[in-house]
Amino acid sequence: MVTGECAVLSASGAARMAMAGMRPPLTLLLPLLVSFFISPASAADTITANSSLADGQKLVSAGGVFELGFFTPGNSTARYLGIWYKDMAPTTVVWVANREDAITGMTGSLTINSTGSLVVADRSGRVFWSSAPSNVSSTGAPVAQLLDSGNFVLRVGSGAGGAILWQSFNHPSDTLLPGMKLGWNLTAGLDRYLTTWRSPGDPSPGDYTFGIDIRGVPEGFIWYDGAVPVYRNGPWNGLQFSGEPEMEPNNSNFQFEFVANASNVYYTFLVNGGGRSGVVSRFVLNQSRVQRYVWLPGGQGWSLYWSLPRDQCDHYAQCGAYGVCDSSGSPICDCLHGFAPASPRDWALRDNSAGCARRTRLNCTGDGFLLLRGVKLPDTTNATEDASITFDQCRQRCLANCSCLAYAASSIKGGESGCIIWSSKLIDIRQFSYGGQDLYIRLAASDLPSDGGGSSRKDTVLAVLGSLAGALLLGFGGFFIWAKFFRNKGTCQSTQRLTSFDSGAPPTPVQGRTIEDEHSHSKDLNVTLFDISTIIYSTDNFATSAKLGEGGFGAVYKGELEGGQTVAVKRLSKYSTQGLDEFKNEVMLIAKLQHVNLVRLLGCCIHGEERILVYEFMENKSLDNIIFDKSRSAQLNWSKRFNIILGIARGLLYLHQDSRYKVIHRDLKAGNILLDKDMNPKISDFGVARIFGDDTDSHTRKVVGTYGYMSPEYAMEGIFSVKSDVFSFGVLLLEIVSGRKNRGMYSSGEQTSLLSHAWKLWREGNVLALLDETVVGAGAYRSSEVLRCVQVGLLCAQERPEDRPHMAAVFLALSNPGAVLPQPRHPGFCSDRGGSTSTDGEWSSTCTVNDVTVTIVEGR
Repeated sequence: MVTGECAVLSASGAARMAMAGMRPPLTLLLPLLVSFFISPASAADTITANSSLADGQKLVSAGGVFELGFFTPGNSTARYLGIWYKDMAPTTVVWVANREDAITGMTGSLTINSTGSLVVADRSGRVFWSSAPSNVSSTGAPVAQLLDSGNFVLRVGSGAGGAILWQSFNHPSDTLLPGMKLGWNLTAGLDRYLTTWRSPGDPSPGDYTFGIDIRGVPEGFIWYDGAVPVYRNGPWNGLQFSGEPEMEPNNSNFQFEFVANASNVYYTFLVNGGGRSGVVSRFVLNQSRVQRYVWLPGGQGWSLYWSLPRDQCDHYAQCGAYGVCDSSGSPICDCLHGFAPASPRDWALRDNSAGCARRTRLNCTGDGFLLLRGVKLPDTTNATEDASITFDQCRQRCLANCSCLAYAASSIKGGESGCIIWSSKLIDIRQFSYGGQDLYIRLAASDLPSDGGGSSRKDTVLAVLGSLAGALLLGFGGFFIWAKFFRNKGTCQSTQRLTSFDSGAPPTPVQGRTIEDEHSHSKDLNVTLFDISTIIYSTDNFATSAKLGEGGFGAVYKGELEGGQTVAVKRLSKYSTQGLDEFKNEVMLIAKLQHVNLVRLLGCCIHGEERILVYEFMENKSLDNIIFDKSRSAQLNWSKRFNIILGIARGLLYLHQDSRYKVIHRDLKAGNILLDKDMNPKISDFGVARIFGDDTDSHTRKVVGTYGYMSPEYAMEGIFSVKSDVFSFGVLLLEIVSGRKNRGMYSSGEQTSLLSHAWKLWREGNVLALLDETVVGAGAYRSSEVLRCVQVGLLCAQERPEDRPHMAAVFLALSNPGAVLPQPRHPGFCSDRGGSTSTDGEWSSTCTVNDVTVTIVEGR
C-alpha cells in the first residue's frame, strides 16, 4: 500500500540514527510505528508515477464507496484488476481492466509508466493490460485516482482540476453506473458500450453487447456476436425511448438523459439522492438482457428494478416486416391494417419471420395515412430525422415523397414536433397497453378507413357483427328461458351401462335435466366434446386396471381412442368439492392456455352427473409419484430435476405474465405437476384457478388448496395474488431439491417442516445437506446450481408477499447463473411445532396454519 510522506521520512530518519549508533527518540519512532500498523488499513485513493498497487493492496475512494484492487471471480483461480462496491455483500464488480488476459497467481501490480500509461504487469514484466499512452512529459506528472462515482481517472497533477488523460468510464465492462455515458463521442471517435462477462467466473468479453447505434436515428440495441440484433429500445422521443414506457420522465428516483448532437450521442442516468444516504443503482448487461438493479438504504442485497427484453414482443423483429406484436393477443403477431401475411402457411404455424405484404400497391397521388397509437416506433436504422420542422410539415413532407412509408414526431416533449420518416420496411413494431408513441402509416386510398379517421373498416365490420351477436344472444336467451320454464321436461339416459362413481350400481338418472341443459353447458365450454360411449369404450368401462391414480377431485384413467391415441381421462367424483363451476372453470381456462409446460386439454364430456376431462397422456404420471418415492427418485438425477424446476417456472411465468389472461393457479404442488416420457413437466389441475385483471390482491371466503403449499396470507385471510403461486413454487422447488415433503418431515427425530429445515441449513451455511441423498450418491451435480435453487426457493417462500419476487425475476435467477440474488428473509409457516423459539431474533411464533379452518383439496 502507498505509505504517507511522514512514514517515509520517519523510516529514513530512524535508519540514519541507527547507523550513527544513536537511539531514536520516541517522537520519531511513534510515526513510524503508526504508519507500519495502521497505514495498510487506511487505504489511499491514488497512485503516482513513483508508487504502485500490488496484489493484496487496494485503493478506496475518498467517501468509501468503491474499491479498486485485484480479485478472483467465482470459482476461478485467475486474477484481475477491477472495481467493486465497498462493504456490499456479495462482492459486485462493476469494471475489469485485464478482461482478455488473466493473471496467474498473486503476482500482478498496477503502475504508471514513463509514457503516462496505466499498466498491469506481473513480476517478470509481462504486460496484461495498459491504457493508451498519454504523452504527459511536458504537462506534468500523472496521478491515477479512484472517485466515489466509481470512475478511475488518470489526470495531470493531484488536484481535481487537472486535465483527465484517461478514465474507466470511457471503457465500460458490463455495468453502467450513474453519470457514465453509453454511446459516442463523435469528435474522438469513441464508442462506449457494454459487453457481457463470458460466465460468472470469467469476465472476458461474452457474446452480447449493448450500445447506441448512430445509423439513421440513434437508438439502443442488444447485439449477439456484434451483428445479430436481439433487442431494440426505440428512438428517444424527448421523454423516453419509445420502446420503454416504464422509463417515466417524472420518476422520483431516477433522472434519464439522452444527448444527440454533432459531437456526442449518448445516454446517461443519475440517481436522485444517490450515495450512501439514498438509493444505489446499476445498469447491467446480463447475457441477452439489460437489467436495472437497486440497493435500498439499509437493504440486504440487490433488487431487480426492471429487465428487458420483458416478453416475446421485445425480441427483435418478432413479427417480421409490417407485422405488429401485441403480448396481450393470441396469437401475439398480426399484420398492420392494409397488409396480409406474406406466407399464410408459415403464419398458421406461428412462424412470422416472413412478415406481411401490402394488399394494395401505393400510387403516390391518392395515398393517405393510418394512425397507429401507442406503439414502439419501427427500427430507425435507415430512417431520417429533422427536428427543426413542425409536425404538420412532417406530414406534408412524407406525403410529397413517394418513397415515404411512414412518419412520426421526433419529440413528444411539450407536444408533437420534429419529424422521423421511414423509406424502407417497417420492422419491429410492438403495441403497448400504455405509453408508446403515435405512428402514421402510408396506405393506398382503397385501404384507408371509410370514415377517413383513425379507425379501420375492420372496426366497422366488428361493430356490426357485435350488434348482430347481441341480438342473437337475446334470442337465444329468450329461447333458453322458454325451454327451461315452459316446455315439458324430459330426461336423458344413456343406453350404456356404466359403473357409478363409487359403487357397482349404475348411476341414477338425473331428474329434471334436459338435453338442452347439457348442450348449453357444452356450448359455454367451447372445446371438443366426447360422447359418453366413447369415454366408456376407451377406458374399458372405467376398469380398475386402467386407473392411473386418484385425487381429491376424482380418479384418472388411462384410455385409448379409436384412432389409437392414448389419453388420460379425469372422472370427477360426485363427492368432490369441485362442482360444475370448478369443472367449467378448468375446461375454459385450459382451452385458452397453450404452453409447452401446461397440460393440454383434448376435450371433455358432460352427461347427467358425469363430469369428465380428456387430457394428453403423461407417461410418467405426476411428480409426487417419483420424487417422494425413494425407490424411484433415483430416476431424477440433478440435471432432470433442474430441468423440471425450470419448466415449472416457465409454465407459471406464462400463466402470470405471458398468456392472454393473468391466471393464478392456487393449487400448485407436486401432485399437479405431470411428467411426459422425457420427464418434461406440465402444470395441471386448473379447477380452482382464477383469472386476475391486475396486480392487486383478491379475497375469497372459500380457501382451497393443499396444506404445506398455501401461502400464509391465503390460508389465514383468504387473500390471494400471483405471489400466492410464487410461495407454492418456492415450497415445490425445495421439495424437488430435497426429495422430501414440506409437511410431515422428520429431522433429528422431531417433526418439522421442510421450510423450517431449509431455513435452518441456510442460516448455518450448510445448504448442500438439503440435497436428496440419491442425487448426492450419483455425484453429477453442480453445487452452485443447488445453492441457487435453494436460495430462490427461500426467496419465493418468504413470509410477506411483497418480499417475494415475481416469476419473471424467479425464472431469470434460475436460468442466469450471473444474476445477483438478495438474501432471503424468514419464510412463512416454517417454525417447528410445539412453539419452539426461533433463533432469528425477530420470530418466535409457531406454525399458525394449524389454527386455521381450510377447505383442503388433497392431491393424488
